[in-house]
Amino acid sequence: MAHTGIFATSSEILTKAGENYDTGVTEAKINELCLQAESRINCESLYNWSDAYAGLNADVKGLLTEAESNLVAQYIIMYNTGAYANGLKEAQSIIDMLLYNYNAVIRILRDQTTNKFMGAA
Repeated sequence: MAHTGIFATSSEILTKAGENYDTGVTEAKINELCLQAESRINCESLYNWSDAYAGLNADVKGLLTEAESNLVAQYIIMYNTGAYANGLKEAQSIIDMLLYNYNAVIRILRDQTTNKFMGAA
């Protein structure tokens, strides 16, 4: 199955999930999670980046990649936290970092000053 996510590749997502993610996470599952993440990013940032994606500059695309890969990696980790060497403790540590970075990107995408800057680039 081909990857259908708009903002991030499977490789970017799985890299952030860490080397111990459950290999039962298929491309089909990643595609489903990407659709959910893209909808959430659009809603939380109050802009439909999916529809505008082709015309965005590289900086904006990079932020969207970061947001989606952070969010989907969290979902993949939660699929089976027992797959991690130190179990829930290791999984929670990674999830905390991903969540912090996801929230930071959403704040950037919602900021009107940043939006003006990105639109002018």
